[in-house]
This record gives sequence, C-alpha cells and structure tokens, in this order.
Amino acid sequence: MAVASSSIKADLRSGTGPGVGIVAPMVGQGPAMQRLKGMIAAVAPRDCTVLIHGESGAGKELTARTLHTQSRRASGPFVAVDCTGLRDTLLESQLFGHVKGAFTGADGPALGFIRAADGGTLFLDEIGELELKTQAKLLRCIQERCVVPLGSVKPVPVDVRVVCATHRNLREMASKGEFREDLLFRLDVVQVRLPSLRERSEDIMSLAQHFLRQLAELYGEEERALSHDAAAALQRYRWPGNVRELANALEHAAVFCQDGVIQLSDLPERLREGSAAVPAAAPVSDATGVVTLETMERELITRALRLTDGNQNRAAGLLAVERRRLYRKVAKYNLKHLTNGVIEAE
Repeated sequence: MAVASSSIKADLRSGTGPGVGIVAPMVGQGPAMQRLKGMIAAVAPRDCTVLIHGESGAGKELTARTLHTQSRRASGPFVAVDCTGLRDTLLESQLFGHVKGAFTGADGPALGFIRAADGGTLFLDEIGELELKTQAKLLRCIQERCVVPLGSVKPVPVDVRVVCATHRNLREMASKGEFREDLLFRLDVVQVRLPSLRERSEDIMSLAQHFLRQLAELYGEEERALSHDAAAALQRYRWPGNVRELANALEHAAVFCQDGVIQLSDLPERLREGSAAVPAAAPVSDATGVVTLETMERELITRALRLTDGNQNRAAGLLAVERRRLYRKVAKYNLKHLTNGVIEAE
C-alpha cells in the first residue's frame, strides 16, 4: 500500500532514518541547550503530545527525533510530515489514508502516514498550516486513537505519539478563528521552546566544528579548519536562519576553501557583510540597562577564550586573573567546550 509523498520524510524501520546532506545531533553545552536537553529527557519517556516552538532552522525536527529516540517507541517508526503540503483532498488522503475507489485515481488502498507511524512517533511540522477541515479530522484521531481513511466509515485503531512544531503563534491564530482551539488544547500538553542560535552564541563554534567534521566524512576529504577572521565572522553574524543557515554557510565555505583553512573570503557574502555591520552581541539587560556581574563575567571569559583559541593560560593573562581562578570560573559557567583542554603545570 502506498505511503510515500514528497512532503514526507519517514524511516519506517527506526527513528534514525538516513539523512540527506548534513544532519546535526544536539550539539552544544551552553545554558540554553542544557535546559532543552533536560526538558527532552523528562518528557521523552511519556506519551503525551508535545508542541515545539521555534524559528525556522532552529532544529524542530531534530528535537522531535531526539524525543523519539529517547522514548520507549525508539524501535518504532518516526514519520515526519510537512503540513504545508497538506492542502487538498489528495494530500489529506496521504495523512489519513484512503480505500480503493475513494476518489479518481485511487486504484488501491493507502495506509496514510498516521497508520504508517503506528507504534512510533508522528511529527507534524508547521502544524499551523493545516486547513481547518483537516484539523477537525486530526483532533478526532488524537481523541479516539483511531483513523478513518477517506472513502470509509470504519475507524482503524492506531497507537501513535503525536509531536507537533510551529513557528507561528497558535493562540493568536485560534483567537482569529484560524486554528481550532480544541485542537490546540490537545496538542499543547507539553510545550518546548527552542532557543534561536542568537540565544546560544556560545555553541556556534562547537556546531561549526561538528558540521566541518561531517562534511569531511561526507566527501572523504580532510577536515577544514577556520581562520581567526572566519571564526570571528561566524560569532558576530545574527543567524536569522539559525542552525540550518550555519550548516549551509559552512558547506558553501568548504566548496571554495583552497588550502584546508576557511578564510573570511570563503564565507557567503551575507556573512561577510553582516559580520562587518553588526557588532558582537552584548549581554541582555533589563529595562535599567544593567546586567548582573555574573553575566558580564561569563561574557568576558567567553571572549577571552575565543581570542586565545581556548588556551586557558593565555586567557587568564588577558583577563589579569590567577589561572586556577579562571579554571574554576570556566567550570562554573559551563565553558569547557570553548577550551582546548590544555592546562599547564605550575
């Protein structure tokens, strides 16, 4: 029975299907990522629905896959559906399935993606794009744990965990009648907010190194390094496209890199221009314009480690502090991922 669609990415054997291009694990040890990982660990063993909020490219599908692989359903299928494609009867049939003769061209029955995810996880990406009539059918499916294929009146039981994602404000949509409020209540049992890359700038270099390593493995070549200027540009840029944009930018740079070291000139033009126009992000303050001493201290240590390529002894010299004190601060603020791991003896 047919289940394939251009709007679906599914591995019916396990939750870690073969990716296309570069796929990131949950890289990053900063406070924002630590909170996210902790929330995923708490939610994953449950079967409750999860609503993931985040900007485009922030890693919504990756978060859903991580929830799946850490759950008791990990050996079951993970089926990802792009809801922006479900906008007519034919595509709706791909979600709920259909029986033979349900519509012109339905020469045989189709499971649909909900039934294809039976025993596993169904990930509905951009749930806010679903038409209202499709929302109504989805609500019934979640409530009754069964699906009625198009052209049939017989419900078919399904055992599926539903995880949804959106970049839109569903409550605001519901107030305007653009999204069913009853469906929102069903979906919004646990809400997970993904930080943008701007909110976790301490993870940029870890992500960059991860992507460069993956590119080297993908093409069977030596791993590229980043020049100081290129690394600084990555750290200054605002990343409206988040982690996906970072991955694409590094793939672009790897294509044009000539000597194994990515230079500023190898990066996409928007990064070169954007990094020159936008200063490094300052710590966020409240309405008084004052930040806490700990926030500023963490920021200064982060900058010193980046300027010294992770050398804690040189960073201590820049900051004019005793080395052991810096080591303690690095541990306190979870900045070990920015160091090169080298500590000189007294």
